[in-house]
Amino acid sequence: MRTETPWGPWEPDSPAEVAARLAELRVPWWIAGGYAVELAVGHAFREHADIDVALLRRDQLAVQEALPSWEWWAADPPGTLRRWLPGEVLPAGVHDIWCRPGGGEPWRIQFMLEEADGPVWVSRRDRRVRRPVEEIGPVGADGIPRLAPEIQLLYKGKSPRPKDERDFDALLPVLSPSQRAWLAWAVETAYGPHPWVARLRA
Repeated sequence: MRTETPWGPWEPDSPAEVAARLAELRVPWWIAGGYAVELAVGHAFREHADIDVALLRRDQLAVQEALPSWEWWAADPPGTLRRWLPGEVLPAGVHDIWCRPGGGEPWRIQFMLEEADGPVWVSRRDRRVRRPVEEIGPVGADGIPRLAPEIQLLYKGKSPRPKDERDFDALLPVLSPSQRAWLAWAVETAYGPHPWVARLRA
C-alpha cells in the first residue's frame, strides 16, 4: 500500500520483510501498531499506512548499525522530521524514527522508542505501568516478535481514533483474562475513567 505524506510516500514493509531486514539485530525489537494487532488476531482486517517497530531507547543505535546504508529521520518535535545523524543519541522527548533505503525512496519502517529501567519496560504514558522486558512481546510461530496486544491497546487507548476502536473490538475476544485485567488496570492508571474498562471487566 502506498500512502502520500508531506514528507514523501510510505510503502511499508510487511512484518516478514521487517524480520528479514533485522535478522542480524542482536537487541530486542517487536512489531507494533496495527500490524501487532493483526498478528494477535490471526488475520488481516484493515489497511496500514505504515509499519511500527518498537525498540528500547537504549538500543537505538543498533538499528543504524543493522541498516548502515539507510536514511534516518527523527520526529523532533512530533510533526517535524529532521535528519538523525549516525551515532547521535536521541533525547528523551523523541520517540519516532522514520527510515528508508535512500533519499527519494518511499519510507519503509517507523521505529518507536520504548523506555526501560534495567530489565523492566516502563510505559511513557505513565511510569507506574511497568512489565519485565522479557514479557512485553511474544514471538509468534512465524518467528516474528510482536508487542503484546494489551500493551499495544494501552497506547491506542489514550485518544482512540476509529481505527483504534476497531482494533480494540477485534482484540477483545482473543485477550486472556489476565491480559484483560492488566489492560483495565493500566488504562485506569494512565488515563483515569475510560470506556474500555467496563468491557474489559465484563
